[in-house]
Amino acid sequence: MTTTHGSAKWQGGIKDGKGAISTKSGALTDYPYGFASRFEGKPGSNPEELIGAAHAACFTMALSLILGEAKLTAEHMETKADVTLEKVGDGFAITSVHLALTAKIPGADAAAFQELAAKAKAGCPVSKLLNTNITLDATLQS
Repeated sequence: MTTTHGSAKWQGGIKDGKGAISTKSGALTDYPYGFASRFEGKPGSNPEELIGAAHAACFTMALSLILGEAKLTAEHMETKADVTLEKVGDGFAITSVHLALTAKIPGADAAAFQELAAKAKAGCPVSKLLNTNITLDATLQS
């Protein structure tokens, strides 16, 4: 088992406040986030963006493992995770994540690729964590 951490600081109100996100690895160190970067498209990060990056990374690693079990190795894989945050009732909720994968995998046929990608989507730890609708478009390049 492994345990790691991320952290956040905040000061001020919801709209005028400022936050900073850090990760144990140092990949992010006091990186700014706030209302404007979350809802108004201003510079800075936000929780949904970080969840998207985490989900894309987790899914892609899970698929790499599953491919290896099928005696396949990816030459290249790229995954984008679109995370949708919507107003639901009195608050907000992440209502969906859409994974879009493009991969070049020598020796893989289209049907097996789709099956293995679906298995990775269902089995990756971040997919299991998220209580939302997760969809996948997987494209195999030749």
